[in-house]
Amino acid sequence: MKTIIGIDVGGSTTKIVGFNKNGDRAELIEPLFVRATDAITSVYGAFGKFTMQNNLALGDIDRVLMTGVGSSFINKPIYSLSCRKVNEFKSVGLGGLYLSGLDEAIVVSMGTGTALIHAKKTANGTLTEYLGGTGVGGGTLLGLAKKMIGIDNIDHLEQLASEGDLSNIDLRIRDMSSDHSLQINDELTASNFGKLSDIATPNDIALGISNLVAETIAMLAVFAARSFGIKQVVLTGNLTALPSITNVFEDLEENFGIRFIIPKNSQFATVIGAALCEIES
Repeated sequence: MKTIIGIDVGGSTTKIVGFNKNGDRAELIEPLFVRATDAITSVYGAFGKFTMQNNLALGDIDRVLMTGVGSSFINKPIYSLSCRKVNEFKSVGLGGLYLSGLDEAIVVSMGTGTALIHAKKTANGTLTEYLGGTGVGGGTLLGLAKKMIGIDNIDHLEQLASEGDLSNIDLRIRDMSSDHSLQINDELTASNFGKLSDIATPNDIALGISNLVAETIAMLAVFAARSFGIKQVVLTGNLTALPSITNVFEDLEENFGIRFIIPKNSQFATVIGAALCEIES
């Protein structure tokens, strides 16, 4: 039995996962992540922590698969282990389907920015297509929060948002019209920050920023899913850990007939997909 390691090197975190491969079977080893501003430091730190926690010797590891923006800084073998870079968008698609158990879905990777991938299992393997994305994501969340309310810590932002009131921030359909012949939910947002009140608190603004980011991503996912005639969207990435973000998707499901799925280990979908690139090949 040999272990295949996947590593996703991001801007501020590095994620790592392993699969124990025994014949046609592959058993997932619980993923973990480390924070570091330097890509090389974070890769070696993640690798050392992962192997120690799982009692893995170098001889147990078959190869290492790497993805993410920071992987370009790693151009040599890791402790003499074979190391191959894999496509990040393919990794997102493979990881999303694996975690959700679906055969076809729009997989949304919500990181600093946001990417949308159509992934579908076929007799010849999994097909993945990068559909595009948006610069709206976690970077937007923290950037606006820092400028507007002086908060640049995601945990602090989440605490504020938990006590916010969107009625002091967003313009709803019902604020503009009482015409029920429109046949849409009048609680839907007509304009993010379109009703910003002078009495809006930092809590309200924090929630408004989170709502803006989540609704933008959600509507792009809805349009993508409709274009392929499917109703399943798998949400992945670090933003899936924030209730102020995930609650928005839950509220929009019924309105647009789309099922938003946040599977276990959703934050690690890309790194899991990277390791699966080797297992599928």
